[in-house]
Amino acid sequence: MADINEIAKVFVDFYYSNFDADRNNLRNVYKDISMLTFENQQIQGVNGIIEKLNSLGFKRIEHKIQTIDAQPSHPSAGSILVAVTGLLLTDDEQNPQRFCQTFQLVPDGPGNYFVFNDIFRLCYVSLFKYDYIYIYLNFFFIISIIIRY
Repeated sequence: MADINEIAKVFVDFYYSNFDADRNNLRNVYKDISMLTFENQQIQGVNGIIEKLNSLGFKRIEHKIQTIDAQPSHPSAGSILVAVTGLLLTDDEQNPQRFCQTFQLVPDGPGNYFVFNDIFRLCYVSLFKYDYIYIYLNFFFIISIIIRY
């Protein structure tokens, strides 16, 4: 049996290279029982999932994978849980967006897997609390300068 980390790496390379080139090529990794949760929207079935992926509002996308983690999710069934983090660039955007995506891969014949579950999220970084602290500290720094003089 192949190492789950090797299986995860091969799957991730295949998935994102096809996602970036032509999302229709991902039709064979999903089945009618597959479910995608994309930013809170749940879609079930291969046709609905491919339709959703093709409806995303960009013409060009590039995924830059940063981490791949894999665990057995149901050892007796041979399922694998794969967590991916990375950056993505769409169209002419200069600033990449962070994303995380989790897949549950289920065996589909010898050496083959299909995506049973797929959860995708953009990871937004809120700087508000840090901006607030920065403004607060600068305010007191300026007040301390004014008081000295």
